[in-house]
Amino acid sequence: MLKAICLILLISFLSACKPSGEANKFVATDITGADFGQSFSLTDHTGKLRSMADFKGKVVALFFGYTHCPDVCPTTMHDLKLAMKLLGDQSDQVQVLFVTLDPVRDSQALLAQFIPSFDPRFIALRGSEEEIAATAAVFKIYAKKIEAQGKGGYTVDHSAGMYVFDKEGKIRLYVDYGEKPADIANDIKQLL
Repeated sequence: MLKAICLILLISFLSACKPSGEANKFVATDITGADFGQSFSLTDHTGKLRSMADFKGKVVALFFGYTHCPDVCPTTMHDLKLAMKLLGDQSDQVQVLFVTLDPVRDSQALLAQFIPSFDPRFIALRGSEEEIAATAAVFKIYAKKIEAQGKGGYTVDHSAGMYVFDKEGKIRLYVDYGEKPADIANDIKQLL
């Protein structure tokens, strides 16, 4: 009973700290002000060198994955495709970026087939193994090759969420894997 009263008091105290009428407007985790993951320099699936500055003026959804991924990566790309459809005309103000964590197998040609199959506006990014490892570290992405039986010889165990940046290029949200497309679209609308 005492624990329940303490919990109620703590919740009341914490809710009093937030200005009245202001609630968390995002379904995703608001990480506004985070000081990591501010930029990258990688090559897109058309061979053009890209950085975060190229997308200023657009909301950016950034996901790290790989094309041989059996579940998380294609599901996330499909969810982003659906979120873009829900955004309608506003989707033109959004850029989805897919950074491969498997540059050995994910060639420019393979990425040029894989990513546009979800939405022709989506962009895949790649670099050398060293560039990808450095970029993943800057964005606090976990990635590790796991030896496996079969044609590919390995899988890549990796972080499954994505980051969303506002139109100024500032990191704002961390979206957990499996977030509903409607919730992703609504969070993006808040940043538009």
